[in-house]
Amino acid sequence: MALPQLSVVVPVFNERDNIAPLVGEILAALRGRLPFEIVYVDDQSHDDTLAVLQALRASTPELRVLHHLTRSGQSTAVRTGVQAARAAWIATLDGDGQNDPADIPKLLAARDRADPVVRLFAGWRVERRDTGSKRWASRWANALRARVLRDDTPDTGCGIKLFERAAFLELPYFDHMHRYLPALIQRAGWKTLSVPVNHRHRTAGASKYTNLGRALVGVRDLFGVAWLIARSRHTTVKEY
Repeated sequence: MALPQLSVVVPVFNERDNIAPLVGEILAALRGRLPFEIVYVDDQSHDDTLAVLQALRASTPELRVLHHLTRSGQSTAVRTGVQAARAAWIATLDGDGQNDPADIPKLLAARDRADPVVRLFAGWRVERRDTGSKRWASRWANALRARVLRDDTPDTGCGIKLFERAAFLELPYFDHMHRYLPALIQRAGWKTLSVPVNHRHRTAGASKYTNLGRALVGVRDLFGVAWLIARSRHTTVKEY
C-alpha cells in the first residue's frame, strides 16, 4: 500500500456515538482525492469507544486505532497520533463531531496556494455552535491570548487544523499544548494562516471541559508559552 499523503488524527475520550458518523464523513470528504489514513487515539475511554473503533476497523482499511493505557489528555493523544502518522501532513479533528470533515479539502487547497513558509492552517469558527457561556469564555480567552502572545490567530481553540508533521514534532511538548499551536509554530520560525470553517452542534455525548477548568489551566499555560516565546532565538546558518 502506498504511503498516505495525509493523516487525519482524531483524539477521543468517551465518544462512542460520534465515531461511526465522523469516520463516514471523513471517508466521504477524502476518498478519491488523495491517499490518506485516519488515526484515532482513544485516551483510555470509560465507555466502549475502543470496541466501537475496533469493530469499525474491520470495514475501514484507512482506519488505525491507538489506545492509551493511561488517560493522558487531549494534547498527548494528538501527539501520539502525530508520532504514529505516516504522512508528511496532518489534519486534526475533535472527536465530538463539531468539526466538519468537509472542511479538510478547503485547508488542503489553502496549503497548496500558500507560501511554503506557512506550516499550519488553523480552522476559524466564524459562527460558533456552542452555548452562550462557552462562546463568552472563548471570546475572553482569545482576547487575552492575542494580547499576550500576539499570534494573529482569532480562534486557536478550533480542533480542525492542518500542519506539517515534522514542524509539529519539533515543538516543545506540554499538556494542553494543542491550544497554542499557532504561537508555538510561529515561535519555531514558521508562519500560520487562519481559514474560516464550519462549526456544528454536538449531537451526542458530553463536553469534557468546563469553562472554569479551562480558564484556570489556560492562564497558567498562557504565560508559560509567553516565556517560551521570549526566550526563543533564531539564526540563519550558512554551510561552507
